[in-house]
Amino acid sequence: MPDASSPSRLAAFLQKITCLRCAPRELWIIYAAYILENIAYKCGAANVVRLWLHSDLGFSQMDASWWIATWSAIMTLITVLVGSLTDSMGIRRTFLLGFLICLVARCVMVLTICHWIVLPFGLYLQAVGMALMVPVMIAGVKKFSNAAQRTIAFSLYYALMNLGFAIGDGIFDGVRGSKALGTWVLSCFGRTFGSIDLSRLPFGLGENGHWIMPVIGMELSSYRALFLIGSLFTVPGLLLVWFFLRDGVEMTEDGVVITPRPKNADSGLSWIATLWTTCKATASQSVSIFLGLWQQPAFHRFLVFMTLVVGVRMIFFQLTFTYPAYSILELGPGAPFAHITGMLNSVMILVLVPICGVLTQKVSAYRMVMVGSLISALSVFFIAMPPHWFQPLADGWLGKVIVTDWLEVTGPVNPIYISTFIFIVFLSIGEALWSPRLYEYSAAIAPRGQEASYMALSMLPYFGGKLAAGALSGWLLETFCPETGPRHSEIMWMVVGCMALITPVGAYIFRKHIQVQEDGRTVN
Repeated sequence: MPDASSPSRLAAFLQKITCLRCAPRELWIIYAAYILENIAYKCGAANVVRLWLHSDLGFSQMDASWWIATWSAIMTLITVLVGSLTDSMGIRRTFLLGFLICLVARCVMVLTICHWIVLPFGLYLQAVGMALMVPVMIAGVKKFSNAAQRTIAFSLYYALMNLGFAIGDGIFDGVRGSKALGTWVLSCFGRTFGSIDLSRLPFGLGENGHWIMPVIGMELSSYRALFLIGSLFTVPGLLLVWFFLRDGVEMTEDGVVITPRPKNADSGLSWIATLWTTCKATASQSVSIFLGLWQQPAFHRFLVFMTLVVGVRMIFFQLTFTYPAYSILELGPGAPFAHITGMLNSVMILVLVPICGVLTQKVSAYRMVMVGSLISALSVFFIAMPPHWFQPLADGWLGKVIVTDWLEVTGPVNPIYISTFIFIVFLSIGEALWSPRLYEYSAAIAPRGQEASYMALSMLPYFGGKLAAGALSGWLLETFCPETGPRHSEIMWMVVGCMALITPVGAYIFRKHIQVQEDGRTVN
């Protein structure tokens, strides 16, 4: 007999999903800008940086690991330091500054490979720009949603982040030689622009190919072509924030409240002229904010919790630092690994996160992190198994569907594709449970007006984690997956999996000491 309460349950479920319909337009601008920036990040950073450092700039795998580790750690450290700047300057101004810096840095990485120019004014300057936007994104989602909307708002935020990642990963593989995506993109452009010579677009260049920019005639490597695409995606995000994001907007329990700035506050020269004054005033205010945070006992426990989270984050660090080089060595140049490690993960997150956000709304973020991180940590052991264990699956229908039909890789199916596929499926399920709740946890316990500072300082443990991950990456590759000689890649991923287990095991052991009260939820 049907459950009579089913219609009411469905209505309640749909009501939770549609609760954002009354949110201010600024929330949707944040979402759109975030999608564009994440596409740019995947094209102009992420997987590309290690390959670019090794191929275009000539660094060894170990040296490239140190460069990418310091770049990533600097980005994290600056994120910690600029949180108070965001609280003082406001969301719109910080956003604009971050977009402008990213645009300049990405253009530098397109135009030159001169080390003394491209490393400080390209690679590291881009870290500054991206660091400015991380806390402002989180603070914006909280500011432009009320308590009833917050879980759905953060779940959608995380899902749309992964939509941007999926598009960026597709472009990444398309430029490096994915025939499937390249053909699809060209056909879409063809239907739209008709007679334009689409063969001149930078798709299917190969791992070490080159592309001649139309009109300018500059020759770019595959990786610098990706930086160019990242630069192009930065522009609409900048324009969207510049023209449509209003100052002084906040979503309260009673509705949208707008406290407008003076009409000339953001006009061209006036905005630039007051930036230095604002920064100076922010410096003293930042000291007070930081000192205030360090005096809060709940923040100490929260910081220990975030330190434990570095363990499971190590999986994602190594997917960025280590997997691209590992994939090219084990699967061959041009292997479309980002379709699996990036696009598959992002699409699954896009689907799973809103559903998990609705269904687990009453479960504490702490418990969700424990359970989800355990699933994610255990998933790594699939690629720590001997590849030949997956050969029957590779030779069967699964290998045909994934590798032959989807990735369009010809020849015998390498079982590493299958083990990686299973690894990413379980990693994504775990991530959908814990990762978006971590954002909510960071914002929910922050005092009003200090959201960006709290979010920024919560990333402090990642600074040391990324330095360690970068150094570990170079050692793992040279020891277990060298360019020449025998390889024992399974041991490399076994090490990563064991480090990831620190998060769920530590969170369970120390739960009575570090778990804090969350608004509207009991400690469990």
